[in-house]
Amino acid sequence: MPVLHPRQSDIVERARREGRVEVDDLARAFNVSPQTIRKDLNDLCARKLLQRIHGGAVFPSTVSNIAYLSRRNMASGAKQAIARKAAALINDDASIILNIGTTTEQVAEELKRHNGLLVITNNLNVTNILADAPGINLMVAGGMVRKSDGGIVGSSAMDMFRQFKVDFAVIGVSAIDEDGSLLDFDHREVQVTKTILAQARTKILVADAMKFNRRAPALVSNLAELDIFITDQTPPQAIVDLCRANEVALHVAGQDASDVGDSA
Repeated sequence: MPVLHPRQSDIVERARREGRVEVDDLARAFNVSPQTIRKDLNDLCARKLLQRIHGGAVFPSTVSNIAYLSRRNMASGAKQAIARKAAALINDDASIILNIGTTTEQVAEELKRHNGLLVITNNLNVTNILADAPGINLMVAGGMVRKSDGGIVGSSAMDMFRQFKVDFAVIGVSAIDEDGSLLDFDHREVQVTKTILAQARTKILVADAMKFNRRAPALVSNLAELDIFITDQTPPQAIVDLCRANEVALHVAGQDASDVGDSA
């Protein structure tokens, strides 16, 4: 699936913030014709990123996630920058769990050059990325494979993770609430992620700024309970304050820690 045009990414972001977007408003905002905007909206709706309504489009329901291929192509540059930062924090000869998510898959790409890593995952896409990496010892959790995105969920995956105590857990989530709540859509995935966090010495969240504008119903954890948060833009001030108050190291990819309020 082609990567989104920057204008299309901006349209999706506006729809996230406002709930709906109008053709005429977008045409004025981007200084293009209404016909161009209609083509953008039709493309975005075909990718299931938006839902078409008369005169515009709305953001999809908050009780189901966006299709995997669409998520993989959203904010791809931001995810790569976040992944590079995360990989730089992980030393060779460490043990790590990567959970389900397109950002953790980017982290896997960046870990291919590490040596002596033990990587445990419930993400078949991570498995495919790291299968041929010479410096990686790879273990895959068993359980039910979610056909929509290759995630492995269920009690069997949880039982496997409980057998380990790892140096790092790197997780992604679908949404971050203003109070620091980390949220997702599938309660089965949430239970597995909770288990992963419980088995890690250092807990790292990787999430792009779009997650602050999303909503999801299932509670994973709270940002205050993690050790490191890596994102691509300075978060809302409430999140910066929460990180500082709870000694969560906040890293904005491409910025120094001092740029985000000495919270790292």
